[in-house]
Amino acid sequence: MRIRNHVIVILATAILALCVVRTIRAQPQPENTQTFFDSTAFGIRIQVNATAEVGPTENITGAFSLTGQTEVYVKSINLNIFGFLNGTNRILMANVSDGDFSLNNTLRQYNFTFRVPDWVWDTTYGEIDVAHSAKYGPVTLNNNGFVFGFTMTKVTNSYLQGLEQRFNELKQLNEQLNQSYWDLERNFTALQGSVNELDNTRTVAAVLGITTVFFVATTLYLVLRKPREY
Repeated sequence: MRIRNHVIVILATAILALCVVRTIRAQPQPENTQTFFDSTAFGIRIQVNATAEVGPTENITGAFSLTGQTEVYVKSINLNIFGFLNGTNRILMANVSDGDFSLNNTLRQYNFTFRVPDWVWDTTYGEIDVAHSAKYGPVTLNNNGFVFGFTMTKVTNSYLQGLEQRFNELKQLNEQLNQSYWDLERNFTALQGSVNELDNTRTVAAVLGITTVFFVATTLYLVLRKPREY
């Protein structure tokens, strides 16, 4: 009976472990994430994954991983991430540092999250400074310090986008006002033509009225005039 209970516990534990492993493997990769650096130097593979694109004051999340491909001893390693204030002046936004550890065919990963300062936009920049040694059998290669530079997360210039949107709105409004102005000018020209025609009509009517009155008066004069007697 005890043996059966032990077997049941072991099977349940194994099934639970398999479920956990499957759950971990089934987790989807984070959206909006990109690999910005992936390189191998003297037996150590370095990778940097981070958010692909953010806006000012938003968070950049990523992972900095080291994989030893042989017997590796890391003296020091630094990851510095810089942003550009107003798109020009470089400022340090985040730093990941470690040292004095071994990577004997193992993986070490550092997760980081930091907030992009206000008025920082354009492409961010990363620098990796690593000093380590790698053993290949009886041969040991020493790296006293390599610096790798690479571009990273793009920070959108939401301020410029807002100005461009406002400019487009004002441009569209200006085009509408210009169209309304030309419509009014055409209507005014048409009305002015109508007024000129009305003035001409009035002049002709006045001349016709005067002529008619003169003709009627002349006719009456001729009809009412008595002939002279001789």
